Amino acid sequence: MARTPPAAPLTESLPPPPPAAAGSTTAAPHHGKDWDRHVRQADELSRTPGFQDLRDRIVAKAAPGADDCALDVGCGTGLLALAMAPRCASVWAIDNAPAMVDHLRWMLAGQAVANVYPLIASASSLPQMDSSVDVVVSNYCFHHLDERGKRDALAEAMRVLRPGGRLVFGDMMFSWTPAEGRNRAVVWSKVRAIARRGPAGWMRLLRNAGRMLIGRGERPASPDWWRIALLEAGFDSVEIEVLAHEGGIASAIKPG
Repeated sequence: MARTPPAAPLTESLPPPPPAAAGSTTAAPHHGKDWDRHVRQADELSRTPGFQDLRDRIVAKAAPGADDCALDVGCGTGLLALAMAPRCASVWAIDNAPAMVDHLRWMLAGQAVANVYPLIASASSLPQMDSSVDVVVSNYCFHHLDERGKRDALAEAMRVLRPGGRLVFGDMMFSWTPAEGRNRAVVWSKVRAIARRGPAGWMRLLRNAGRMLIGRGERPASPDWWRIALLEAGFDSVEIEVLAHEGGIASAIKPG
C-alpha cells in the first residue's frame, strides 16, 4: 500500500509567481542571504544543463519506488521534488524560505501535481516523524550550513528514514583550503570565472571574501569530510562520487 502523507494545502488560491524581489519578508536567511530575493535566480539555475544533469544523477541513485515516501531537503523551486513525484507515492518538499515554497506551490498547481507537499522547515530540524520516509534527497543545500548544521542535517535524515532507507545528495564538495590539488583547481577556476566579468566580478569577489571573513559565506565540505561525517552519523554503504566540477554526489543507507 502506498504510504501517503496527510493532505497539504495545495488547493488554496495561489498568487502568480513572484518577481525576484517579491515574496514573504519573514524568510529565515542562510548566512546573510535573503533567499526570498533569489527565487527567480534559483529557478533559472534549475533549468541549466548542469543542474538538470545533477538532478538526474541524484534521482537515479535514489531509485525511488512506486510506494516510497520521499523527502527533498532544501527543495528551492522544486528541481528534485518535481522529478521525484512521478516515481514515488509522495514527496515532502521542505525549504526555510517562504518565497521558495510559495513558488513551488504555484508550480504544482499549474502542473496539477497532487503528491508533492511543500513545507517551510529547516534541514537541521525536520518536521517528519521518526522512521517515516523511504528516501531523502537534497541538491546544493548543505554548503549553506556550518559544520554543526551539516551534522544536525545528517542526524535528522537518519532519524526520519526508515531502516534500509536511502540518503542521496549533491553539493559543492571541496574545501577553501588550497593545500590539496583539487581544492586549488576548483577555487582558482571559480575566481577566474568571476574575475572575467570585469569590475562587477571583482566587486563580487570582494563581497564574497568579506562574507567569508565574518563567517557568513558558503561553507562547502570536502568529499573526505562527508565520508567521515556520514559514517559517524551511523550510515552504511557510504559512496562519494566526485564530479569534474566543484560538486559531488553522496549516497548512504540507514542500517536495516
